[in-house]
Amino acid sequence: MGQISESKRGFAAMNAEQQRQIASQGGKAAHEKGTAHEFTSEEARAAGRKGGEAVSQNREHMAEIGRKGAEARSQGNGSRKSRDASRAQHVNADEQPQQG
Repeated sequence: MGQISESKRGFAAMNAEQQRQIASQGGKAAHEKGTAHEFTSEEARAAGRKGGEAVSQNREHMAEIGRKGAEARSQGNGSRKSRDASRAQHVNADEQPQQG
């Protein structure tokens, strides 16, 4: 009789590109209105520190980064390209589920 629907609605039903587009519009509107938060260098530094601490708690992730770095170095790829890849791994860590 009364079945509950589990379908996604609104923002959750949109694909990633649509979500990004709407979020971008909201950010632009907030800046135009003057209500957007702009980080001071101290706030940005604290946020970066907090993010680094969170990423380093994931031991498996850190071990993977170390292995990939060692492989790249042993293959003579200790270049900027491999450093940039390591940075990208840290950025993508936010998308992985937290362990703890």
